[in-house]
Amino acid sequence: MVSTMEALTIRTENKFRTLVTKQSYRKGEVICSIPSENIVDKPTRFTVQITKDRHTHVGKLAALNHSCDPNVILDTEHMVMIARRDINKNEELSFFYPATEWEMQAPFICLCGSTNCIHVVAGARFLPLSTLEGHYLSRHIRETIIELLNHTDLHLKKLQET
Repeated sequence: MVSTMEALTIRTENKFRTLVTKQSYRKGEVICSIPSENIVDKPTRFTVQITKDRHTHVGKLAALNHSCDPNVILDTEHMVMIARRDINKNEELSFFYPATEWEMQAPFICLCGSTNCIHVVAGARFLPLSTLEGHYLSRHIRETIIELLNHTDLHLKKLQET
């Protein structure tokens, strides 16, 4: 099986873009690489956060929509997109945006209909740990959460000083 961008196509319907696969994938299979040629320090609607302060323009993957029950994972450490479960040919691909985005440049209302829907997609910063723990999270998201938890005492001390 070919695991490249050529196996993906953008479908447009009523000005709404989706990313669809031309082939099936097994759970855990690498679907394609995440482009990393155009790295910037500010997020846009066409980037994915890959480190605490770096974002990459993702080209065709910008048509990858959000779902609270996604079928792919964006592994920003190895810069690959991986099947989270078995995926059928012609299936729309989706990922959980807060898995890579700490604070989104353009938050939006989620209409995925999943039983575990977060309703407002604004980034991991705005979600409780109980929601995040059910998802694969990029290293920079995990590290940011750990950093915040490790500094809880410091924040409490600052509050008490005022």
